[in-house]
Amino acid sequence: MMKKVYRKMQGKRVAALLAAAMVLAAGCGQAEKTVEGSVENIQSADRSDGTEGEAGQAENGDSGQDAAQSSEVQQGQAPEAASGATDGYFFTSNGVAIVIDADAAPIIEKLGEPASYFEAASCAFEGLDKMYTYAGFEVDTYPTGENDYISTVILKDDSVATGEGVVIGDSLEKVQEVYPEGNQQENGTIVCEKGGMKLCFIMENDTVKAIEYRSTVLE
Repeated sequence: MMKKVYRKMQGKRVAALLAAAMVLAAGCGQAEKTVEGSVENIQSADRSDGTEGEAGQAENGDSGQDAAQSSEVQQGQAPEAASGATDGYFFTSNGVAIVIDADAAPIIEKLGEPASYFEAASCAFEGLDKMYTYAGFEVDTYPTGENDYISTVILKDDSVATGEGVVIGDSLEKVQEVYPEGNQQENGTIVCEKGGMKLCFIMENDTVKAIEYRSTVLE
């Protein structure tokens, strides 16, 4: 049941934020709230089980620029400390590591005010699923206990790149060269799995159309 819910929430969201909101609302039948340009009720807290992690350093990285301020692609930045396992793939923005399944509060605080924010009652947990949209990417969270954790990071255009340098618009050949460990699914999607999370490249005509970092918690 949780796997179906997660796929339903993720399937349409790369197309547009509005479409994502409609899918979430339809899936749960609960009230939702969209706040443009503001984040409300975000509090820092440790995991309910008392464990914390620390984000590692991205090797051989270059400092990126915010896509709203520069046309340079963000990639390979040395990340600031953040909770969550770092043995998987992770995206960084202006030095902030966005680690899947990490405590969302300190990450959202360091990222700054999003361009838009959306929340809806979670279909899988008690609490709210939340979506924060920034220049070039989106960060989604799921609730557990009193905290929110990173569920998905969606790269939305070619102003941002994975830590290994792949952007939307790159070829299948480049993805396979950079990620030889990736498995190609029947629908053409290439999935790289490491550290309890997935890095997915949605392909169309052998070209990258979307890139998503996903938690496996909801599968």
